[in-house]
Amino acid sequence: MGLGNPGRKYRWTRHNVGWIAAERLLESSELIADGKWPDGQLALAGSGNRRFLMLKPETYMNNSGRAVVQVMERYRVAPEQVAVLHDDIDIQLGDVRVKRGGGSGGHQGLASMIEATGERCFTRVRIGIGRPPEGVDPAEYVLAQFTESEREKVRDAVARAAEVALGLIAGEDSEKR
Repeated sequence: MGLGNPGRKYRWTRHNVGWIAAERLLESSELIADGKWPDGQLALAGSGNRRFLMLKPETYMNNSGRAVVQVMERYRVAPEQVAVLHDDIDIQLGDVRVKRGGGSGGHQGLASMIEATGERCFTRVRIGIGRPPEGVDPAEYVLAQFTESEREKVRDAVARAAEVALGLIAGEDSEKR
């Protein structure tokens, strides 16, 4: 799943880099079906001989867990089968890291998922957006648009995150990524 906020106003914000990566992943996969889910957009796609669901919650970041639980329950997806693409303020802009399990790290979308599912074991594909400059509120920073100079790094990071996610879908060991 890709975390983000719905609406054009949030399209290229730092907090939406998970959605952008989810879209890139779908572009590089075989789309089988897609449509509206009660609390988001849901697609069934394939890569090689693997099939996967891609959810983009439309509940706004802080309520993402609600949409995740609906899909997990409906399609009987175990928490350890969930991979979430999301922004990470503690990682340098453009870097991508994979982590299995853990806390929210202050990320409200992850906190919502942990609270709603009661689980922490899902895999995170963390896309670095960097720390805000001195004196800039982190909440304002994550909701701000990427600058033109940042967008090239973001495009590269999104492509790498999609590649990593495809590797996870193919069963590659996330610890080696």
